[in-house]
Amino acid sequence: MLRTFPVVDAGGGVTRQVLSEAPELMVVAFTFEHDGEGALHSHLHVQSTYVRSGRFRFTVGEERFEVGPGDSFIIPSGAEHGCVCLEAGQLIDTFTPRRDDFL
Repeated sequence: MLRTFPVVDAGGGVTRQVLSEAPELMVVAFTFEHDGEGALHSHLHVQSTYVRSGRFRFTVGEERFEVGPGDSFIIPSGAEHGCVCLEAGQLIDTFTPRRDDFL
């Protein structure tokens, strides 16, 4: 069943939009302005991040790295992570299980 979700202001120069969801899986688009920030946080979900556009500096645990278009990586359950947007762009994140707090 096709369902359209609203674009939500996530704060810090970031918007998010759920693209699809089921109890086991969720796909979310995060759109960042230049210097937008995803504050450090953690959650029980395993997260896969794909860089659709832009450049980002990520912190995952003690590791810091930069990513650009076409890059992807996994953030383990419970890992503290966040990012700063170096060049405006979009991340496509997949969460398992679904992030009910985004609904």
